[in-house]
Amino acid sequence: MATSEEIQRRVEQADTARSVKRSAVAQQVGELAQRRAVLAGQLDDVERELGDVLAEASDVMDIDELARFTDIPAPDLTGWLTARKPLRTRRNKPSGGVQGGTSRGSAAARTTNGQTATPLPGRRADAIDVPHGGAGMTPLDRAVRTAVPNPPGPALT
Repeated sequence: MATSEEIQRRVEQADTARSVKRSAVAQQVGELAQRRAVLAGQLDDVERELGDVLAEASDVMDIDELARFTDIPAPDLTGWLTARKPLRTRRNKPSGGVQGGTSRGSAAARTTNGQTATPLPGRRADAIDVPHGGAGMTPLDRAVRTAVPNPPGPALT
């Protein structure tokens, strides 16, 4: 039978080996997460640059023609173009209470072509269908749209 001192030594040995493994795993995860953050930033920069180039090229070439030449799907090109964030300009905030005659939102959602979108029967009122199979949506928008179904139950109006 092991003595108390031998038991303590064995426990410490096992704890040391486990601590070394835990430390290595934590370091590896931290390094990979840091690398991922850098790559995500680079990807954002590339996608922004793609959107800028596509916007500048729109006067000499349309998306469909560019898709034929590059073998890049038109929805991907359109997604990069529409995801592009234009430079923001400063606007003066209205002074006083009521804003001008324009409204920022409305009861009905609007599609990318300015038409009023209405929900399909059996769907929530804020769930709209984008025309043309989602053209103009970014790949992320399409993924979210297909990954997050409407909840079951009656449609909200």
